[in-house]
Amino acid sequence: MSKSRGIITDTSITRRGILKGSTALGAAALILPYGTRRAAAEPKKGGTIRVAFGAGNTTDNYDPGKWDNQYVQVFATARNGYLTEVAADGSLAGEVAESWEASPDAKTWTFKIRKGVAYHDGGEVTPEDVVASLNYHRGDDSSSAAKPIVKSITDIKVDGDNVVMTLEAGNADFPFVMSDYHLPILPSKDGKIDNKSPIGCGPYKVTSYEPGVSAEMTRNENYWKPGRAHFDGVQLLVIVDPAARQSALLTDTVDVIDRVDLKTVALLERAPGVKVLSATGTQHYTFAMDTRAAPFNDNNVRLALKHAINRQEMVDKILFGYGAIGNDHPIGQSNRYHADDIEQNSYDPDKAKYYLKQAGLDKLEVNLSAAEAAFGGAVDAAVLFQASAKKADIEITPVREPNDGYWSDVWMKKPFCAVYWGGRPTEDWMFTTTYAKGAEWNDTFWDNERFNKLLVEARSELDEDKRRAMYVEMQDILRTDGGVIVPMFASYVMAHTDKVAHPEQVGANWTMDGFRAIERWWFA
Repeated sequence: MSKSRGIITDTSITRRGILKGSTALGAAALILPYGTRRAAAEPKKGGTIRVAFGAGNTTDNYDPGKWDNQYVQVFATARNGYLTEVAADGSLAGEVAESWEASPDAKTWTFKIRKGVAYHDGGEVTPEDVVASLNYHRGDDSSSAAKPIVKSITDIKVDGDNVVMTLEAGNADFPFVMSDYHLPILPSKDGKIDNKSPIGCGPYKVTSYEPGVSAEMTRNENYWKPGRAHFDGVQLLVIVDPAARQSALLTDTVDVIDRVDLKTVALLERAPGVKVLSATGTQHYTFAMDTRAAPFNDNNVRLALKHAINRQEMVDKILFGYGAIGNDHPIGQSNRYHADDIEQNSYDPDKAKYYLKQAGLDKLEVNLSAAEAAFGGAVDAAVLFQASAKKADIEITPVREPNDGYWSDVWMKKPFCAVYWGGRPTEDWMFTTTYAKGAEWNDTFWDNERFNKLLVEARSELDEDKRRAMYVEMQDILRTDGGVIVPMFASYVMAHTDKVAHPEQVGANWTMDGFRAIERWWFA
């Protein structure tokens, strides 16, 4: 079941589009989206946009390797520039990189760095900055969450106006990886970046920032993109409580909110002067099990829990129809290698009891940590899970955790907890970030030899049919052996006053127009 009352974006992409789009079409084609979209509709500039988010922590900071929630991700893209940008239609555009081309085996990538891109302090982006910015996430001493996705880079060097990267094996998706929000291009000195500095080369510059509370920014008058950065100022607020966030919108205290409370979305749709915007992409909600800790180190227990959850009930009662059921892997229907023909893990208490017996258990008792900071309705989802699991002789005790500090004190600390994932544009990117052995964000601490072998092989496989078969098998391995329960894929549901305008098509790769609403939207 899928329901969306806003813009549905097809994020399908092809390897050929990445390779040929950047080399055959050249730099002019990559610049084209900014110029043409500007000509189609010329928004006016002015005003201060106020946006309230349902995430944000007092532990947030400027370190790009630590960004882990929607608030800091939107804050990051509002003040920074990246090598590449995922456009609203799911295609890839050049940003700091004017163009790129690959060797025939997709193992060596050459990015031409755009001239005239200025930092907030007046300095100009250089190829050396690109190298330093990426090297920050590489190396044995790096603790960056992006370390797994740049680990494949074996060499990176400056060649005139270009940056040349050599990979340990071919990767047809590599330019997409360079759009990751952890990888901003930052000013460097002596080959190092300052991970505590707010200076970037993006559309807005920081005037004040109180982590977990608010951030204020003003337009970067030297921003290079035409037809972007329309607001004079930006105010980003952390309002984790969904009722308070909705009230702020209805009382004109803010102009935009993310993570609309789906329990009351119908009221928002009827409210005068308010518009609800929904976009369907790869966002999914999970229950992560620490596979190192008993009883989750027994796959029979994991399978029992997977068959003790009523997925359709979750979609109906938590998402109110704004989404689709999941199958215990993170690849959504909009991904090009989505496995739609493997067996669905379904709610089956008898099968759950069977797996408990295989584990040598007659019953099971576990705690499940959740908070609204994990995802809207996470606590209610835990209660629903508790009810459905009882029929399988599984006693789940929901533990309501504090919103503040959830991602630092609960996630990857407690053995069974609710988790939000925005998904990733490609299968390799998602799997590498969260399920590869030793990945910084492998929140189930899962290690499957066959999966890890396929992950490497699929990344460098240029035959589309063979690559698809590998990714389908990986999804099935996760479904049957992984430590994650993925009951549902959720639409991004936002709301704004009718004073706010945006392009007809908004990005669905992340919430808030692919994290780019601050740059792409304007006041009507």
